[in-house]
Amino acid sequence: MEDQAAVSAGTAPDDTAPDDTAPDDTAAAPDGPDVLAQVAGELHLFHQRSAHRETVIDRLHEENQLLRQGLRRSILEQVVVDLVRLYDGLSRQAGRPGGETAVFASFADDALLALERCGVDPFTAEPGDAYTVGLHVAAGFVDCDDPLRHNTVAEVLLVGLRDRESGTVRRPLRARFHRLPAACGDPVPAARAGPTEPPGDQSSDRSHG
Repeated sequence: MEDQAAVSAGTAPDDTAPDDTAPDDTAAAPDGPDVLAQVAGELHLFHQRSAHRETVIDRLHEENQLLRQGLRRSILEQVVVDLVRLYDGLSRQAGRPGGETAVFASFADDALLALERCGVDPFTAEPGDAYTVGLHVAAGFVDCDDPLRHNTVAEVLLVGLRDRESGTVRRPLRARFHRLPAACGDPVPAARAGPTEPPGDQSSDRSHG
């Protein structure tokens, strides 16, 4: 009756009364711990993706380096082979008696420097060092009467050459080695404990000490 009276009087009912059916926004918002857990999960996934990306970049960089090194080796291989031959030839000429010994020795040093720039390092031995398979090649023998000097370096003729990256011996060291003469008793078998006779004429490389 009052509403009808209000309508008849030209006034509308009061709409400012609270509506119990309106949605509650605060009820749909997640709690604080749930938000932190969601953020932590997103950060974990981000770090996983970043680590995977860094792994892929590192692997691609390593493969690129390997390809570049292989290309470099294939290009320089023949150059290194020719430089080794040049160095050996110049060193042999420098060891022969004559007036041009110093000139050939200087050229041999230049060839050795070029080899070092190509990644090939020289190595040598000291008199008295034991014979080592793979590192030394016998270019001659020096008779000795001391069993302790048997199969040891007497004189280095040519330094050895080793690849810097792989450590592979490209050319063994050439040297003369001490050896017990047959008159001193049965020598140790060369195939088991020392160098073998060099090929070719060995009389020119034999001396007595």
